[in-house]
Amino acid sequence: MERSSKAGEIMDALNAFMDEHIYPNEALYEQQLAQGADRFNVPPIMEELKARAREAGLWNLFLPHSEYGAGLTNAEYAPLAEVMGRVQFASEVFNCSAPDTGNMEVLDRYGTPEQKARWLQPLLDGKIRSSFCMTEPEVASSDATNITTSIDRDGDHYVINGRKWWITNAYHPNTKIYIVMGKTNPDAPRHRQQSQILVEPDTPGISLIRPLTAFGFYDEPKGQAEIVFDNVRVPASNLILGEGRGFEISQGRLGPGRIHHCMRIIGQCERMLEQTCRRLLSRTAFGEVLADQSLWQDRIANARTDINMLRQLVEHTAHLMDTVGNKQARSEISQIKVAAVRVGRSVADLAVQAHGAAGLCNDFGLGYAFTRMNMIRMGDGPEEVHNRTIARLELKKYSDPGASSAK
Repeated sequence: MERSSKAGEIMDALNAFMDEHIYPNEALYEQQLAQGADRFNVPPIMEELKARAREAGLWNLFLPHSEYGAGLTNAEYAPLAEVMGRVQFASEVFNCSAPDTGNMEVLDRYGTPEQKARWLQPLLDGKIRSSFCMTEPEVASSDATNITTSIDRDGDHYVINGRKWWITNAYHPNTKIYIVMGKTNPDAPRHRQQSQILVEPDTPGISLIRPLTAFGFYDEPKGQAEIVFDNVRVPASNLILGEGRGFEISQGRLGPGRIHHCMRIIGQCERMLEQTCRRLLSRTAFGEVLADQSLWQDRIANARTDINMLRQLVEHTAHLMDTVGNKQARSEISQIKVAAVRVGRSVADLAVQAHGAAGLCNDFGLGYAFTRMNMIRMGDGPEEVHNRTIARLELKKYSDPGASSAK
């Protein structure tokens, strides 16, 4: 896909930065992470790399059409996200990691000047991190209208009561703000019951119950938390956009976020396929190099084809988002979420199998990679929900009285 000269220059600079600073420091990052006194400590090398990235101008690249970002379109940013996705911590180095990207987009689009000054600017500067609190243990959160957390007006404040879980970044030591989604009016129309409000983590009544593990991984240094909000009082001025606008905000937030996730998955797939090929070329079984066996050649060919097809679909979706908007690209946005996770899980499984017993631990990062793919399968809506959207939009094309019949 054609890109501007500016985007090309950024890509060249990003690749050079990855070669010079990110890949050589992968082992050090993991070493410092493991040596920290706290499970959720921030490796010192992270802050060093962030300072270098900002100095190099590789900062906040994700915000399209915004005075705060690099001015790139979704289509121009997509391949950059792929490069960052090759290393699991790299996107944070460039201040382009979730959930901060989505939260910054919310504040950029919908925040008041006061909210932007207090929370958006520190996020843009990389001084703080943030969480998005929506998923709940007591309901099927794949349907966001199910949430039961209450946000009740009381004079100049709102009072929040509820339980959330799988809240990314909640244990990160630099997290200073949550965006909490709850119901301000359970009697309103279904998609006007929810609101979103800004809550500081040290507000009385907030309890971090436990860090949650995914297949044994704690997802350091971010952490996935279960959180209880017990009569948490926050100023009414912390509400975002207005009562009943929470679902609307979520829809505006998730489109770009899914593009980012999908492109990072492609980058991770490329890295895992590279690891797989190197492993197969270096191992012999039953007198034959594994890479020479037709079984593995077939698997490698399928992986290569799947990754390339996924990239084309994601780039096409990014183009649609830029040209016709997120609403018109709803089907494609759901398609890439489903396709990216399917390909990602397939390639991760391939890499684990190719590494044999070594693939079951994390010596090659594959245990965590496989886990991340399964976590993302649930995040931003499970594939069943997205398939429902895709099917409904497809059927709608032919349900109108004037729709032409198949020929």
